Amino acid sequence: MAKKLRMDWFLFAIAAALALFGVVMVYSASAMLALKETEGVSQYTYFYKQLLFTAVGLAAMFAISRIDYRNYQRPLIIYGSLLLTVILLISVFGFPTVNGARRWIRFGGFSLQPSEIAKIVLPLFLAYFLTRNEDRIGNIKETVLPCLAVMAIFGGLIIFEPDLGTTIVLCAIFSAVYFTAGAKLLHIAAVLLGLLAVGVSALMFAPWRVERLMAFLDPFAHADDAGYQVVQSLYAIGSGGFLGEGFAKGQQKLFYLPYPHSDFIFAVVGEEFGLIGTLTVVLAFTLLLWRGTRAALLAPDRFGKLLGIGIITGIIVQALFNISVVISILPAKGIPLPFISYGGSSIVITLCAIGVLLNLSQYAGFVDVKVDFVERNYEKSKPRKRRNRTGLK
Repeated sequence: MAKKLRMDWFLFAIAAALALFGVVMVYSASAMLALKETEGVSQYTYFYKQLLFTAVGLAAMFAISRIDYRNYQRPLIIYGSLLLTVILLISVFGFPTVNGARRWIRFGGFSLQPSEIAKIVLPLFLAYFLTRNEDRIGNIKETVLPCLAVMAIFGGLIIFEPDLGTTIVLCAIFSAVYFTAGAKLLHIAAVLLGLLAVGVSALMFAPWRVERLMAFLDPFAHADDAGYQVVQSLYAIGSGGFLGEGFAKGQQKLFYLPYPHSDFIFAVVGEEFGLIGTLTVVLAFTLLLWRGTRAALLAPDRFGKLLGIGIITGIIVQALFNISVVISILPAKGIPLPFISYGGSSIVITLCAIGVLLNLSQYAGFVDVKVDFVERNYEKSKPRKRRNRTGLK
């Protein structure tokens, strides 16, 4: 049995710092919007909610970091999570649309976004299934098709919400875990080509996505319609300069930039903290990638390694997508910036995922180092056969 080591407090600090920074930025980005919605009563509506979500998420992160990750390998947990996620993803279609999409299950003043849960459940299933079938990784019928079936169910339900951005994140998780498990490059290439074909089909058969693509190619030519968000985002980042306008002094969030507290909060960071602020956020995610990948690769078993790779891939790919959209490297997608964007489901579930990585870090490298030490000493202690002077044994 692996001996527990110290938790990676550096990873804990990075995640907590990003989450708390997110609370501050949500206040700055949403204060005027909250005043407008409450008719001048309070500017702290979104701030209080995000503070509550973050407190719950941090508590959950610490609690989950104390739970042995190997407990998640139980079939009841794996298949129960799959079934529950599918039910929740189907349930969203019974609720009213919000901004033209059905992504939330609403109850009272709060809501749940099941697609966020899928970002943890998918790597959990893949890690379990590919570990259990380790000797059959290259078998299409026994490993590739079952994994693709789960991916297709999750991705299909999410893309019909519609939410292409989250579907792409799930595809990235699938590819990273499947590659780490040792799949054949031919199989990976075939899967990627299939996912690319699905993505192109989703783009071509949706007029609004074609408009977004055209706006991406020349946003200022579509500044009054499909390119409006990106243009306002670029104005915000450009006006921030090197040091920024100062905290809460940004102008684009004053009803020019749509969704400044959620999908485009990185633009508010750029305007108020400048290039220094945006590079600091990017550096924080880079350090998160380093520590998360380290915890995954040094995990004492195959299940932990695959689970950790899937979790950190989902978080980092989502961050890259959000930042790329804000600075107009990719077409607009409705996807939040992990830890920082407003949203209860996003912040709580992302912090829970970090909790799993923190538990992994407590076992990082211990078993591998111990086994290697024992094997090396065993080889040294084995008696060697000697030859006599005649060269005969």
